[in-house]
Amino acid sequence: MFTGLVEEVGRLVQAVRRGESMELTIEAERVLEGTKIGDSIAVSGVCLTVTSLGRSCFTADVTPQTYRHTALGDLKPGSPVNLERAMPADGRFGGHIVQGHADGTGVVVSREEEGNAVWFTFRPDDPGLMRYIVPRGSIAVDGISLTVARAEESTFSVSIIPHTLAKTALRYRKPGDRVNLECDILGKYVEHLLRFGSGRGMHAGSGGLTEAFLREHGFA
Repeated sequence: MFTGLVEEVGRLVQAVRRGESMELTIEAERVLEGTKIGDSIAVSGVCLTVTSLGRSCFTADVTPQTYRHTALGDLKPGSPVNLERAMPADGRFGGHIVQGHADGTGVVVSREEEGNAVWFTFRPDDPGLMRYIVPRGSIAVDGISLTVARAEESTFSVSIIPHTLAKTALRYRKPGDRVNLECDILGKYVEHLLRFGSGRGMHAGSGGLTEAFLREHGFA
């Protein structure tokens, strides 16, 4: 599990492509501290397993499934990537729950400055993701824990503070770029339970979890 607080911006050294499979070699510094082969590192929001380590880099495999559902295939040598090690059990939880399992990709629609902030507007490639994106809710964009400021029918916007812009690869993003999106896990689980949940004591004729049950027990 991750928190969406980027530890450093690394750079892609090499991408060996085999069809829809990839082997990425990424230059890094801070995330290599204490890291072992088999550990997890989020690369622009995608949880990857370290397969080899060098003095200033690590290597990770990208499977066809991950390739098809993320923007990692857009990376080229020199591309900046957000890096975060998996959260230790005794670590401080500063962002929100981020699994490193991207729900899909999106496109930067616009980038506009306002005072000391920068507004980014994104459009998910899958319009269905918008049902999980709510104003003042959480979303991970390229692995960065962000708060949704506005949510429209097909786009959402975030307001980025100077620190976040300076410490993440978001500062390099421009309209037309693709990003990885991971919606807040809570909404996805609630939807799944409402659709398929069943169990004793749930007040539904079919045995499923209902809105009435959630309200009765203080969840809605």
